[in-house]
Amino acid sequence: MAFGWIDEQAAQRRRAGLVRTLRPRPADSPLLDLASNDYLGLARHPEVVEGAARAARTWGGGATGSRLVTGTTELHAELERELAGFCGFEAALVFSSGYAANLAAVTALAPHGSLIVSDAGNHASLIDGCRLARGSTQVVAHAEPDAVRKALQTHEGPAVAVSDTVFSVDGDAAPLAALAEACREHGAGLVVDDAHGLGVLGAGGRGAPHAAGLAGADDVVVTVTLSKSLGSQGGAVLGPARVIDHLVNAARTFIFDTGLAPAAAGAALGALRLLRREPERAARARAVAAELHARLTAAGLEAVRPDAAVVSVRAPSPEGAVTWAADCRAAGLAVGCFRPPSVPDGISRLRLTARADLSEGQIERAVQVIGETRP
Repeated sequence: MAFGWIDEQAAQRRRAGLVRTLRPRPADSPLLDLASNDYLGLARHPEVVEGAARAARTWGGGATGSRLVTGTTELHAELERELAGFCGFEAALVFSSGYAANLAAVTALAPHGSLIVSDAGNHASLIDGCRLARGSTQVVAHAEPDAVRKALQTHEGPAVAVSDTVFSVDGDAAPLAALAEACREHGAGLVVDDAHGLGVLGAGGRGAPHAAGLAGADDVVVTVTLSKSLGSQGGAVLGPARVIDHLVNAARTFIFDTGLAPAAAGAALGALRLLRREPERAARARAVAAELHARLTAAGLEAVRPDAAVVSVRAPSPEGAVTWAADCRAAGLAVGCFRPPSVPDGISRLRLTARADLSEGQIERAVQVIGETRP
């Protein structure tokens, strides 16, 4: 039978307790949300919503084509200019998703004969970029600049190191300055995914590369998503203008994909302008993360100290993590649940989002529920 192997894989997932399910949420969910990536609480902000609505009224529901045909509007160009300026880079290129941006950056900057040095904790989109690139990939120990240095020593020719800036599982930050130094010793480029840093780290939320003094460097390329701190949808690559021009001509997820919907571009632009006016939102997100960590550890839970806005709480087992998250939901709290094979170290955990708009009462309530429902 065609696709008969799917049934066996489904059975294996059921036996292992690893079945993923979709859970549609209503527009007016009563749950306290610590599961989304809406770090600054902007997804429903009136200015962001109006930015989306205004763009849809002006440009329509879709971009209508590839960015190289009809899919580039004046709005896209405006967003790219402001995003590059805010983060401190020469140019930017907007994609339909952060995933597409990562695939573009890695594949287009790792030609045949090149070496990609990839952190063991990288996001799946970076891993898939490495798999699709024509260069060879060497995976190195997590957040270890010396491991990157050692890998680069073995290669002659084009090379690039690839890393998240803030890792999505535990929320720990990469040593960006040390990584850049290791790359420069060997003439390699550095590509970093700042999905979880933009809007949270750096002056006024300008991102982890800005905080590390790497903004605008001619050997650093940064990818971001518009779907986390900016509360919208889409992604972008930031870097030197010549790199961006290269992506326009060589990145398949740009050339052959429909452009980002105008509503998403308008929402992201509205959020970016709001962040410029209210830079304290970034510091508030970090403060909420620190408060969650302090209260959780005081309650006897094993929580990883956050470097940005992700707070990770260790669970005893995959089954325990699933039960814990379900019990939290039943008590009115939505939390993330990470377990194998999604976690590289095999350790299951709850993943909490420290949103800038959480009140002290909501923080207290979240810690109470997590403590009372622990397996």
